[in-house]
Amino acid sequence: MTMKRMLETSFPGIHVILHNYPPPFPKRVLGKLVPILQVGAIATIMAGDHIFPRLGMVPPPWYYSLRANRFGTMATIWLFGNFAQSFLQSSGAFEVYCNGDLVFSKLAEQRFPSEFELRDLINSRLPDSLVGKNVGKALS
Repeated sequence: MTMKRMLETSFPGIHVILHNYPPPFPKRVLGKLVPILQVGAIATIMAGDHIFPRLGMVPPPWYYSLRANRFGTMATIWLFGNFAQSFLQSSGAFEVYCNGDLVFSKLAEQRFPSEFELRDLINSRLPDSLVGKNVGKALS
């Protein structure tokens, strides 16, 4: 949003569109599985005394240590699950196009552009305008 405001202020009349770049397919699938795993883990902590015997198993020792601190275990599952889901849903992309041409790609450059750099890149791609000509005259 900061870059959008800066570009709209620097280039009046420019139309800035923000769009999410989708993460790769495996990350999207894993991101959808995380909440299911969270619910399963919390259900196991809450009802493991009934689940394990129905499966014909004796509850493992780790189950009792997790169950001893239910609140802390569930909070940890929730926190790490949300962190994992957030990580899996982000692509790390910041792609800037001007008139259909790629101006800057965070995926290719492996860094985020500065405001000045982005403004200069966009300015070099836009046709000369009255604002650009007047700024050039004022600076010289």
